[in-house]
Amino acid sequence: MYNRDLQKELARLSKQWTVISVTGPRQSGKTTLCKMTFPDYEYVNLEHLPTRNRVADDMDSFIRKHSKGIIFDEAQYLPELFSYIQVWADNDKSRRFVLSGSCDFLMMQNITQSLAGRVAVVRLLPLSISELKEDIGGFSTDELMIRGFFPGVWGDMKKPCDIYENYIATYLQRDVRQIVNVKDLQLFQHFLVLCAGRVGSEFNASSLSSEIGVSSVTIKEWLRILETSYVAFQLSPYYANIGKRLSKMPKIYFYDVGLVCQLLGITDTKQLEVHPLRGAIFENMVVAEMLKHRFNTGKPSNLYFYRDKSKREVDILQVDGLQMKAYEVKSAQRFDSFFFKNLKYLKELFGNNLISTQVIYDGEDNDYDSANGIFNFRNIAKIKQIEDKLNS
Repeated sequence: MYNRDLQKELARLSKQWTVISVTGPRQSGKTTLCKMTFPDYEYVNLEHLPTRNRVADDMDSFIRKHSKGIIFDEAQYLPELFSYIQVWADNDKSRRFVLSGSCDFLMMQNITQSLAGRVAVVRLLPLSISELKEDIGGFSTDELMIRGFFPGVWGDMKKPCDIYENYIATYLQRDVRQIVNVKDLQLFQHFLVLCAGRVGSEFNASSLSSEIGVSSVTIKEWLRILETSYVAFQLSPYYANIGKRLSKMPKIYFYDVGLVCQLLGITDTKQLEVHPLRGAIFENMVVAEMLKHRFNTGKPSNLYFYRDKSKREVDILQVDGLQMKAYEVKSAQRFDSFFFKNLKYLKELFGNNLISTQVIYDGEDNDYDSANGIFNFRNIAKIKQIEDKLNS
């Protein structure tokens, strides 16, 4: 069992909010997190049909009986519950409700209808490098990418292939059919594999439409399913006044690289070492880690990428108001000063608005050169801490 960084944020929010919503991928540890943070709350799993029926029979009485707090897991399975919680939240501010779910679309749909303005929303992704700490020390980068970061792989020491095969089967049979009626699950699974083959690349719906044999509208709908069920996400291009020169097509990434490897049929390090997508998978891992840091502190994503029409590209831009931080991600194990080429160009373009430039690479050394902005990816959790020190 791992302590999760989001636990502090949950505890803080519970002092101010009557209702908290915790969403995230299946098997990311939401249930464990909620139980650890709120051990005195009644835990109710609404995915379990007998339990759901018991609660549905008299929701008002059920809520009345549990004044210390209630955790409703997979709350999207009982949409009517949200209206009852609204009434209790309005009439009794001492009540505490935690709503957990693995489908962001259905959760937010119900929240918008009944609990708008009454709920704090947080997202829990798979384990981060900082949460795993010393446990990752004995693993190579390739082993980490194949294992991925789901708690079941680390806490229960299950084989990654078993975890991800089960995850894909469960995802297709439950989540996909729950969100939208996909008639041909084999086609959707083919789409899922093709998306895995495009990690770190721009998402082109027309290209996928031709390859799969469905309309672009269907491809966009399927992408929405991947996003709302926390399988994949898009990284938008950054553009301000120079928008005309920039690429406007988003990139696609997965929330967990272990799932990417499974979908691509990569089962051992020898395959990954020579795989043409190794660099893209490494980049995906770094982007996901930075996103975890944002979500674990209760903040929304502020990540973008930069690419102009002359193909100058910087992998990650972190934007806070008018200030930006830029990161180049390289899977090479040896540092090369060439890695800073596009960062220097971006510094000339944005001037003082770009307050930090960093290279994150796959060096074998665990050391980092913070003064020159060079980091081994295993120190990614320290980047903000180091930058704050340098900028003070």
